[in-house]
Amino acid sequence: MKSNSHTLIRFDTVSRVYGRDATLVHALHQVSVEITSEEFTAIVGPSGCGKSTMLQLMGLLDQPTDGQVYFEGCSTTTLKSRQLADLRLHKIGFVFQDFNLIPVLSAIENIEFPLQLQGTSGKIRRKRAYDLLAKLDIEDIANRRPSDMSGGQQQRVAIARALVSDPVILIADEPSANLDSQTTQDLCDLLRTVNQDFAITIAVASHDPLVMEYARRRIHLLDGRINKDEQV
Repeated sequence: MKSNSHTLIRFDTVSRVYGRDATLVHALHQVSVEITSEEFTAIVGPSGCGKSTMLQLMGLLDQPTDGQVYFEGCSTTTLKSRQLADLRLHKIGFVFQDFNLIPVLSAIENIEFPLQLQGTSGKIRRKRAYDLLAKLDIEDIANRRPSDMSGGQQQRVAIARALVSDPVILIADEPSANLDSQTTQDLCDLLRTVNQDFAITIAVASHDPLVMEYARRRIHLLDGRINKDEQV
């Protein structure tokens, strides 16, 4: 594993408010925190505490109402939509709760998809996708569509797709929500391997005790504020 840790993401008194007037929801309130490269961080807390909002801001899928989000030292609030999209495409891997695989594409085609958006040649796309299929031990489902995969297989394909662009951070929102206990254990082992062997930062929002157990840092949210930040 590489040893070149630096501040990857920084929140400077970040607040995120949704709605207006009587329907105002303060999802995050003046949160200041740094995420260091190569960390495995779990963002934990009860439903509605701001976990998903924090991940969306980290993943540049949303912008703060107040405060600044910095990505690799650059203030993202000054960036245009195209610049934010490029950062997401090249620097950030996403694993969603419902996998979000494209139903009409095979496993390998789903994995290749981000590289296709980047304009990578077909030969290179296919090689990188097959390499990840091998590393994640799912070569045998390369040509299967999502409807023919188990939940665990879909999760591995989703992780492979997130990794194919060689991102600096992998962001996962409640990745174990639809999985049984054994598949969750396998997922946690896989995330730890990705963190250690690929030297990729992991940020995962979860209330699953098993997922929390694997993280080396836990950021506890309560009512949109950081209640506790602990190294474990």
